Amino acid sequence: MTSTLDSAAARARLLELIKELAVVHGKVTLSSGKEADYYIDLRRITLHHEASGLVGRVMLDLLDDAGIEFEAAGGLTLGADPVGTAIMHTAAARDRKIDAFVVRKEQKAHGMKRQVEGPSVQGRAVVVLEDTSTTGASPLQAVEGVRNAGGEVQAVAVIVDRATGAQALIEQETGVRYLAAFSKDELGLD
Repeated sequence: MTSTLDSAAARARLLELIKELAVVHGKVTLSSGKEADYYIDLRRITLHHEASGLVGRVMLDLLDDAGIEFEAAGGLTLGADPVGTAIMHTAAARDRKIDAFVVRKEQKAHGMKRQVEGPSVQGRAVVVLEDTSTTGASPLQAVEGVRNAGGEVQAVAVIVDRATGAQALIEQETGVRYLAAFSKDELGLD
């Protein structure tokens, strides 16, 4: 386990990198169809050589501090994929066995015909991840896919919460906790 100071330092550095690399100012249309004055491109973080490891540490610490016990982590492809693998690698460095998984937007029509890829989630405690969520649609779709595959969803966790109602919707629709490592206020966004 990391010390509190190590966790705080990792969180502070990740916040610094998000502000520096991921926040893009200007009018954008989000995947939800909503317009915003900024875009948080967290793939610039989750796929970054330094930030990826910090994502794993901060997200695993967030889940541990919340008392969430789980054996696998993942979510709807593409936003959740590097978050799940970052948690998996951080857990391995701490001698813990946490698998990652990927939820396809639709079940495959060929091959194994799976919607959830990776080690089986059937009968396992899992966490659904997303980098950031505006409407909550992606995590909701991932929760449904995981539950259809027999996974027992313990929580939904995101790196940044945009404070647009995703938390209330996800908690109401799924009955599980919604956790965020950072709020848009911490990023200095209105």
